[in-house]
Amino acid sequence: METRKRIYVGLLGASLLVMLALFSLIWFVVSNRDLVLNQILLITLAILAIIMISFMGIGIIAMIIMIVRSRTIPSLETISRVVNEWLFPITLLLGKALGIQKEKILRSFISVNNYLVSSKSGIASKGKVMILAPHCLQNSECQHKITVDVENCKECGKCKIGDLKKIAHEQGAVLRVATGGTLARKYIKDTRPKAVIAIACERDLSMGIHETNLIPVMGVLNCRPNGPCFNTDVEIEKVNNALQVMSKGG
Repeated sequence: METRKRIYVGLLGASLLVMLALFSLIWFVVSNRDLVLNQILLITLAILAIIMISFMGIGIIAMIIMIVRSRTIPSLETISRVVNEWLFPITLLLGKALGIQKEKILRSFISVNNYLVSSKSGIASKGKVMILAPHCLQNSECQHKITVDVENCKECGKCKIGDLKKIAHEQGAVLRVATGGTLARKYIKDTRPKAVIAIACERDLSMGIHETNLIPVMGVLNCRPNGPCFNTDVEIEKVNNALQVMSKGG
């Protein structure tokens, strides 16, 4: 199911407006004081507010332009990334206040992230892309330790680890299976990939994308027919498409 990018982008803009309203309120309170010190503080606050709001405004506008053009703007990527990180917690709070489900916002964020990553060209060559899969993809009755070495997978077909192993070999990618964020970060640190395709739920994907913001990450949501973190599933076609994007761009 495609999630509309406008949800997350719209909440980013609304977060900026909330901050603008907050600064305006502070301005009103301070401007009613006649003390010289308060006037100095007011001017300082106003300058800082203008700089911050302008910076964030540029970041959001740059993100919207990149989405519309389907092409990144290298000179503005850093600004967009920083603004995204700053406003992300505010978008979640604002979304909660507006009654928007957290998972829906996170899916929208992941969709925006994937779109921006896919608009780059030639992100990584073969052997430089890591497929990072959660341990819950493995069949719960399987006794093979694939988090130690994914080659221990016997490709029995009871889960999608075998399929991921096959496309990783075919596409020259590195496949790792992690039990959690700590092990996932260790794999990234040890392997030093140029790009990552991460498979997880909305919460883990969003956290992972933020934590590895200097490395392009494409998120693929897992399917949870048996509930969270137990015998989960993934659409292999989506992982394969992400691999194609990472190696060829767009």
